[in-house]
Amino acid sequence: MATPAHSTLRTRDVLWTDVEDIYAAILAHPFLTGLADGSLPRDAFRHYIVQDAHYLRGYARALALCGAKAPDEAGTVMFCEHAAQAIAAERDLHAALMAELGSSPEEAALEPVAPTTQAYVSYLLATAYGGSFAEAIGAVLPCYWIYARVGEELVSRGSPDPLYARWIAMYGGDEFQAVVDSVLDLTDRVGETLSDHERALMRQHFRRTSTYEWMFWDAGYRKETWPL
Repeated sequence: MATPAHSTLRTRDVLWTDVEDIYAAILAHPFLTGLADGSLPRDAFRHYIVQDAHYLRGYARALALCGAKAPDEAGTVMFCEHAAQAIAAERDLHAALMAELGSSPEEAALEPVAPTTQAYVSYLLATAYGGSFAEAIGAVLPCYWIYARVGEELVSRGSPDPLYARWIAMYGGDEFQAVVDSVLDLTDRVGETLSDHERALMRQHFRRTSTYEWMFWDAGYRKETWPL
């Protein structure tokens, strides 16, 4: 039997309630506090940017799979456009940031995919390939939504480091928020059609990939490499 929350709360509200503890841990992580106060070591930021470039290539494929599974043309168009935007971000923003870090996208592309990056991308692709449309949305949504919330929070804090401030501005701006809002609106519409079991799967994937978001920043901070 469905809980009363399903009839009174939007799906996005249920999902966010599930991960409030994870989001609090993300905001408290020294990677993000270091972005805001300028204390994050540049080598940790560089490691993160290199891994983010690897990640976004896989994330774009997961978004394209969401587009393929969408039940209507509007969903297909939206997710395929977002997949193209993810590739553009990987190409343009990361190229500029890598140049400022004394490196290049070509150099970064040759660096190994770190364990957390590979695990996160593998989970996204497995879910998008093997799961339902709702499951796929649940898996890809944290990367949209948590980045928008983090960007909004860090914009309010600011950063004395111009490189970090530039990164913050990308995710804290109205343009990115409009992209996220479009996905949240779709999430709510899809959520209204789900059975209890389908909703539970969506929530499970959403929490899992929200945890991967924390792990990804933590891996950047630790400059994670393979143990052997």
